[in-house]
Amino acid sequence: MFYSIPVNEKTAAYILSWRYPSPYDLYNDMGGEESLKEFLENPYFAVINEVDEIIGFYCIGYSAQVLNGYLFGVYEEGYLDIGLGMQPELIGKGYGASFLAFIFDSLEKEYKRVPLRLTVATFNQRAIHLYEKFGFKKRMMFDDMITTFQTMVKDASL
Repeated sequence: MFYSIPVNEKTAAYILSWRYPSPYDLYNDMGGEESLKEFLENPYFAVINEVDEIIGFYCIGYSAQVLNGYLFGVYEEGYLDIGLGMQPELIGKGYGASFLAFIFDSLEKEYKRVPLRLTVATFNQRAIHLYEKFGFKKRMMFDDMITTFQTMVKDASL
């Protein structure tokens, strides 16, 4: 069983200290104080397991979008954007489905039946495969100076 709490300074600092191996190192924090400010001033939530360990986080809205996506018009209105990250040591160990199901259940309680959108780096095939299992469909692709991203959408029937 999981639960979530709004990110505070301590949980944000812990999450921002996570280091992912290549090629996932794209997700490593390089923003320092600016990243901490992002976590504290926007809707970020820490996901905590039954033994009170932070296993991941999610965010919603503008914070879940990739800035360069606006240049390509990928963020049309009508969707709730979600972003998420799992503790690096847990990735690839079978926790993804329960982690994602918890996030979707939490969003359903808060927002009811709203269409969802997420943005994922195209090299992250593990995540894309999991999102597809949850009913997400590829929508649009775009590049930034680092990698190629795609948006994926899920209709309002969570």
